[in-house]
Amino acid sequence: MRIHLILIATAMLAACSDSHDESADAKHSARAEAGAALFSDPRLGTDGATSCASCHSPDQAFADGRRVSVGVDGLEGARNAPSLLDLGAFDSFFWDGREHDLPKVVLQAFTNPRELGHGDMQPVLDTIRADPGHSRRFKAAFGHGTPDHDDVAQALVAFLDTLERGETRYERALHTRNLSLLSEDEIAGLALFEGKAECSSCHVTDAERGPSTDNRFHHTGIGFERVAGQIAPLTERITRTGTPIGHLILEDPDVAELGRYAATRRAVDIGAFRTPTLRNIGNTAPYMHDGSIETLEDAIERELYYRGIARGRPIQLTAVEQRQLAAFLRSLDIE
Repeated sequence: MRIHLILIATAMLAACSDSHDESADAKHSARAEAGAALFSDPRLGTDGATSCASCHSPDQAFADGRRVSVGVDGLEGARNAPSLLDLGAFDSFFWDGREHDLPKVVLQAFTNPRELGHGDMQPVLDTIRADPGHSRRFKAAFGHGTPDHDDVAQALVAFLDTLERGETRYERALHTRNLSLLSEDEIAGLALFEGKAECSSCHVTDAERGPSTDNRFHHTGIGFERVAGQIAPLTERITRTGTPIGHLILEDPDVAELGRYAATRRAVDIGAFRTPTLRNIGNTAPYMHDGSIETLEDAIERELYYRGIARGRPIQLTAVEQRQLAAFLRSLDIE
């Protein structure tokens, strides 16, 4: 009898657990649907024409293909928009790593003058609440149709969580342990990546993502020549201004070149930027934090040059080896 009762209790707990999982999945799906609608709604920009998807287009691997992103009224920022497909790889966000809380990050574009342009979140909330479609989706996701800041953030984060990362040919070769999926040039490029070119010292490889990021910040020299003689006034501007740092970076390309310093205020971090992931690199040109490098081949040359300076010895690849390295990197593209 006791065993019979235990079996019944176990079955009931399992059923409750399954029901809870289904309920949680349904809630997450509803929130993601609400977030997807917000992400692509141009009415949430002050010009009625700019949305989150303007800088992170689903058709361009959730980047935008521009040197630097363009916000409301055609205002340019100072940073190249990274793809959103590998958010899970990062310990911090933005090129300078100044934020760690994704729900906080997703709201900042709404109130940046060079992104969606609002002075505060209230007009955004008013627009969402006044729209029957948004209200219906938020009621399904949160139990009410009048979302607040936290609801908007949770919906957007849920949407980002649903983005399909896709699979690269290199990842298929990695997961199946079948290198024949790669060409001879790609295999030679992989050997260079992990060896002579020393790429894997920053773009660390794990079993799931392949070459990813070390989540550290490095001095690449890209763009720094322009501001090298004015570091003191630029750092002083960051220290003394009352302007939010995210606003200041996008409105002043010179301040943007200070990199990680914006987050830490440490001199050693001046001009340092986070290592990006390499997944889909062939599809997300231009490159670097400022979008100043147009082609993958040019990016390879610049990286080798500055990595050699950082190590105190040149890293020299022949033209053939550079071609092989580029071939391997393109095997990291989502197909």
